[in-house]
Amino acid sequence: MTELRAAVSRLRRQLAAFPGEFPDRAIAEDELAALAAMAATGAPEPRRLRRSLLLVASSIGSVSALTGALAGVRGAVEMFGEAGESGEAGDSGKPPHPG
Repeated sequence: MTELRAAVSRLRRQLAAFPGEFPDRAIAEDELAALAAMAATGAPEPRRLRRSLLLVASSIGSVSALTGALAGVRGAVEMFGEAGESGEAGDSGKPPHPG
């Protein structure tokens, strides 16, 4: 959980400091706030984490200045289940994948 909180916080800071505007910035900010709230609860749902990650990644698009921080969030989300599987590993009731 600490990794997720730290990664989301880092991306939120970098996004706030990013001087450029892009069309879906508000979506990225909203979903990062949702990820931060889920991390604060201590028991986030893997499916919801992946959905928020997808929305953040698609809204940030190709803003190269944010790719490192986005990769950190992705890595933290993947600790809660395999992101590439269609509802199998992360949603099967198994414990989170160890980092």
